[in-house]
Amino acid sequence: MGNRLFRQLTIGISALFLVATGFAQNVTPVTDFSAAPGNGVYSYGSNTPATVMDLIQRSRPRPAATAQGELVLPTNAPADAKLPAVVLVHGSGGIYPEQISFWAKLFNEHGIAVLVIDVFGPRGVKSTGEDQSQVPFAADTADAFAALGMLASHPRIDPKRIAVMGFSRGGITAVRSGVVRIIDGAAPAGLRFAAHVALYSGGCAGSLSVTPKAGVFSPEPMLFVHGDADDYAYLSDCQRYAQRIAAAGTPTEFVVLPGIRHKFDVDNGRRINLPSNTKTKEGCPLEFDIVDLKTRDGRSGEVLSQDKVQAINRELCADKGATIEGDRKARETAGKAVIEFLKKIFKA
Repeated sequence: MGNRLFRQLTIGISALFLVATGFAQNVTPVTDFSAAPGNGVYSYGSNTPATVMDLIQRSRPRPAATAQGELVLPTNAPADAKLPAVVLVHGSGGIYPEQISFWAKLFNEHGIAVLVIDVFGPRGVKSTGEDQSQVPFAADTADAFAALGMLASHPRIDPKRIAVMGFSRGGITAVRSGVVRIIDGAAPAGLRFAAHVALYSGGCAGSLSVTPKAGVFSPEPMLFVHGDADDYAYLSDCQRYAQRIAAAGTPTEFVVLPGIRHKFDVDNGRRINLPSNTKTKEGCPLEFDIVDLKTRDGRSGEVLSQDKVQAINRELCADKGATIEGDRKARETAGKAVIEFLKKIFKA
C-alpha cells in the first residue's frame, strides 16, 4: 500500500453552470426502504451535528432533522439482482439538474442505483457559497450516512456495495466519511461506504482537512477527480492531500483534467465569476488531527491555540472569489474514470 497505491492519471480535456434547484416532485416520507420503493423523492430521518466532534462522539447533541433524496433505480437490471449504489452529495450551490440528467443516468446505464440527497432544502437553505455557516459541514456527513442506511435497507440493493460521491463541498463528506473515528461515531451500525469519490473537492487544505496518519482513514478506496485550472479548490492541495492519504494506507487514485475549472459537470459552458464566494487559499497550512483532536500547523506539526488558528486563517487561509465553468468533454472523461473505478470496487 502507501504511495505505490497512488495513481495519477492525466486525462485530456475538457464540464457547468451552477444551478441551484430543489426537488420539484412530490416527497414521500418513509422510515426506511424495506418496502422496496421505486423511483421517487423520499424524506427520512437524519440529524444536524454542529461539528466534527459531534460526529465522532455519539453522546453529544445531534438535533433531529429531515433528510431528503431522489432514488433512481436502473431499469435494465434483473428484478432479482442485488444492485450496487451510489449516494450523491451536492456542493455549496445545492442540488442541480445534471446530478440526475447526467450522473444518475450514467450510473443507471451501468446497473448502479443512485440516491441524490438534498442537504440544504429540508433545512431551508438554497446555497452556502457566500456563507458556509448556514449549514454545518457535519450535517452533510450525517445526511450521507442516513442515506447509506436507507439504501442498505432496500431489498434490491447490496449493502456492501454502496459508494459515496461528493462534489466540491460534498467532496468533504466523500473524504470525511472514510475517517474511521467518524465512521465509528456516525455511520449506521455495521455499515460503511465501499468507496469514496471526490470531484473538484473542497476541504483538501485548511481546518476541514483531517490529518492523514496510519489508521485514520479506512481501507476503502478513494478517487479524486480535479481540473488543473480550478481556482476555487486548488489542484495542488488535493493532489498533496491524496498522496498523504495513500501514504497512510488507503488505496487512492487521482485523475487530472487539464485546463478544466471548478464545477465542470454541468451543461452550461459559460465561465461564471463568483466574487463573493468564500474559499480556502492555496497552501493553507491548517489541518485537524482527529487522533488528538487538535488543530495543527501542517508545516511544522505544531499544535495551535485558538488565537493562532484565527491568525493563520486570516493571513494564509481565508479568501474570496472564484470561477466555475462547465465542459461536457471533461464531464464525459470524468464519468468514464468514475465508472471504471467503481466497477473495480463493486466486483471485488
